[in-house]
Amino acid sequence: MMTQEVLLQLLAGCVDDPNQIRSSELDRRALAHDASHFLLLPSAIIAPRGAEEVARLLRATSEAGIPLTFRSGGTSLSGQAGTEGVLVDVRRNFGGVEILDGGARVRVQPGVTVKQLNAHLARYGRKFGPDPASEAACTIGGVVANNSSGMACGTVENSYRTLESVVAVLPSGTVIDTGASDADAKLRALEPDLYQGLLKLRQRVISNPASVAKITQQFSMKNTMGYGINALVDFDTVPEILTHLLVGSEGTLAFVASATFRTIELRTEVASALVVFDDLYAANAALPALVATGAATLELMDATSLRVGQAFPDTPKLIKDLQVSKQAALLVEYQATTRTELEQLAQSARPTLDDLPVTGPVELTEDPVLRGKLWKLRKGLYTSVAGARTSGTTALLEDVVVPVAKLADTCADLAVLFDKYGYRDSVIFGHAKDGNIHFMLTDRFENDEQMGRYTGFTEDMVDLILSNDGSLKAEHGTGRVMSPYVRRQYGDELYQVMVDIKDLFDPSRLLNVGTIITDDPELHLKHIKLPPSVDDEIDRCVECGYCEPVCPSRDLTLTPRQRIALRREIRNAELAGDQGLADRLGSDYRYAGVHTCAVDGMCGTACPVLINTGLYVKKLRREQTTPAPTKAVWTTLSKHWKGTTGTFSTVLNLTSHLPSPLEAALSGVNKLGRAMLGEDNIPLWSAELPGGGASRARPVPSGEVTAVYLPACVNVMFGPAAGGVGVQLSFEALCAKAGINLLVPEQIESVCCGTPWSSKGIPDGYAAMRERVLPVIVAATDNGRLPVVCDASSCSEGFRHMIDTAPELNIQVIDAVAFVAEHVLPVLGAYEKLDSLTIHQTCSSTQLGLNPDLVAVSKAVAEQVNVPLATGCCAFAGDRGMLHPELTASATRREAEEVAALGAEAHASCNRTCELGMTRATGIEYRHVLELLAEQALGSDAVPRHR
Repeated sequence: MMTQEVLLQLLAGCVDDPNQIRSSELDRRALAHDASHFLLLPSAIIAPRGAEEVARLLRATSEAGIPLTFRSGGTSLSGQAGTEGVLVDVRRNFGGVEILDGGARVRVQPGVTVKQLNAHLARYGRKFGPDPASEAACTIGGVVANNSSGMACGTVENSYRTLESVVAVLPSGTVIDTGASDADAKLRALEPDLYQGLLKLRQRVISNPASVAKITQQFSMKNTMGYGINALVDFDTVPEILTHLLVGSEGTLAFVASATFRTIELRTEVASALVVFDDLYAANAALPALVATGAATLELMDATSLRVGQAFPDTPKLIKDLQVSKQAALLVEYQATTRTELEQLAQSARPTLDDLPVTGPVELTEDPVLRGKLWKLRKGLYTSVAGARTSGTTALLEDVVVPVAKLADTCADLAVLFDKYGYRDSVIFGHAKDGNIHFMLTDRFENDEQMGRYTGFTEDMVDLILSNDGSLKAEHGTGRVMSPYVRRQYGDELYQVMVDIKDLFDPSRLLNVGTIITDDPELHLKHIKLPPSVDDEIDRCVECGYCEPVCPSRDLTLTPRQRIALRREIRNAELAGDQGLADRLGSDYRYAGVHTCAVDGMCGTACPVLINTGLYVKKLRREQTTPAPTKAVWTTLSKHWKGTTGTFSTVLNLTSHLPSPLEAALSGVNKLGRAMLGEDNIPLWSAELPGGGASRARPVPSGEVTAVYLPACVNVMFGPAAGGVGVQLSFEALCAKAGINLLVPEQIESVCCGTPWSSKGIPDGYAAMRERVLPVIVAATDNGRLPVVCDASSCSEGFRHMIDTAPELNIQVIDAVAFVAEHVLPVLGAYEKLDSLTIHQTCSSTQLGLNPDLVAVSKAVAEQVNVPLATGCCAFAGDRGMLHPELTASATRREAEEVAALGAEAHASCNRTCELGMTRATGIEYRHVLELLAEQALGSDAVPRHR
């Protein structure tokens, strides 16, 4: 048995930087979790930086006999992304996208999500073929590895059909570009056994009519069970066969370092309808006729799905008003590239739609808002249904496919099995157009009775699907959950072909052990995840990973999913009586899980069940990590906020004029203080920070007041960029131009939105500020008659939250950017704009729905407005970027690289600390967009520099 020390030495020899290896208990347990119901603990995690490092890694682990598994998104539902060997993280350093032929083709690396790829392609009027519901989280690597499809792509636009070539790293270490002109010769020379073996297997298959017939029948449907042996029938050259065998191979044959696809034209003309039937059988019985109308999607939702959907905050009225008993629904959608084509589709479908056995007419809608709500319901069904399960149970999601004509009877028989084995809360939904449904079971899967029921159900379900000429896996991949049944689905001959494929590519059988090919008939019953009850806020999490792409700490420490998974690991250790493990994890969690969380709430915007992990981290800070003296100091500051902000401003003004020797001395003292008192308590001062700002106070205006203006205190502490006047003077000048009178309350210097205390977990300080601020707002707004306007998006959000704590208040809070977009832009007249402007959308502007207004105001500043595709939370998070600058550096890395490539004339955002974070990240001055607007529209001389 290889020791951990020897393993780490071996891995270190495979990569250029030892920091690419993670082996702490915290890291291994965090990365072990995915969305499947399996859990295996890896020995180490490594993040290679290119195909050559992967090649060295494969050679070294093969020689040492070490199992290895690749993982990108980790949304795995079938257990194909876990290992007790080496886990290879290929998401972090494989994020390249290369647009080819004006968007008609694209070369992409495995760490890119489907949503990110489609954002790159959208400007060309193109999209990626596969359209999985998990597009926000699933990566191209996972889509290729599982041959994932989705709602509309079916078997025509999936990975298998749209893939042209790959750059693959074989287990031997050979790197091959199957699209290169010399690919065939290179494979023949470097991999002679593999080359000849594939040709022999192809001949074996095509010379056997029974094999060809079975393959033709199985792959006429969505089918990800076993290897894609249709490649042996569909292609005749080794590079093409190899390329397409890798599709759906789940990382068991090779690593795909990049893949080149044909893209699909965007079908922008769309009409949808939600059709509610009396029961599931009636909905399924209507499918053949609806498929014949040319519907792009027919998404099935059973009664449980509809009941869960009724709890969504923005569920359409059609679903909200249902008295659900046994009903089921189909989400029907028609897609076209032209208006005429869509009208023809709708017209030809109308007789079928009118003949459906439903109450009332079927109304097709083109309203994007309503359609968005319908699709939000459908795409979030798995996590939403799973999130509604009993705390402490495991959600097990399966996907199967049968011919469409047999789907109604199959669903009816599944319902019988659910009842037979006592799965009362089961749910059925899915891509009914393709005969592909998902069903979910929830149970503890722990004791003999529970495992016995699961075993019996699985055996009966397998018999049911195969007796209906179906496949046990349609799009989630075989994984550990179905690998014991591959032989039963295909028979001995074709299963042996699959075994021979595995042995040709991976003769040591070390890649992703247990996936697709296994000799263990009970593999699917082992290593089942048992989540404990931890906290109401996070118990609903199914570890789907939707939150990860928007998390600013994802490349530094932990993601929201991992923060939750580790709290479960700690609780399981406690329940098992292993307090030593619980304490070790808890100690390491303090920095990784708590201190480096930006608590920006972006995870909640991506989570289908609206889990805001930031709220949970605030709770941990409140209960566990914020020292009592720190809480007392911050509570005292809340009661003397005018003096605090003024002092901070004065200090920054002084430090901004220090000569270099004193500047260096100050930096040294500051770092010493952080070392003594804690990096999470003392901010890190740095020379690029601006001087302090000016007073917020203003005289009471004469005349009728339009709005109450609460300038953000952050603009007092951090003054404007060099040469600028700041957002307050700029906003006031813009409003004056529009004839708008603003009232700044006399008590403004002591007013704050409370976010500093909320984010630090200091409830007493927040309560003290709230008790001071709310009466000021009530009086100034005349009990809500006037709106409140704030000029920092995070503070606008903070004031909204504060007002929401008093439900009796009815006071509108508007960010200054939205206020200007509505009231000022229409009256500005003509002026010269900048050529180009790059903007940073903040986490709070996203959560406030402010981004459209930010873009509108930006377009009033410059002729060309750039919104980086990698834009996201900068993680400056008030003072978090000063406490832990490494967090902001990590969060902004991708966006900063894109900003540098764009090369705009000016750069802007809508929140002062975010402007500081982006300035630090890019070395380019970011300013408030309203400051730039005032300069362009009014002229720099029209904005007073002092008040």
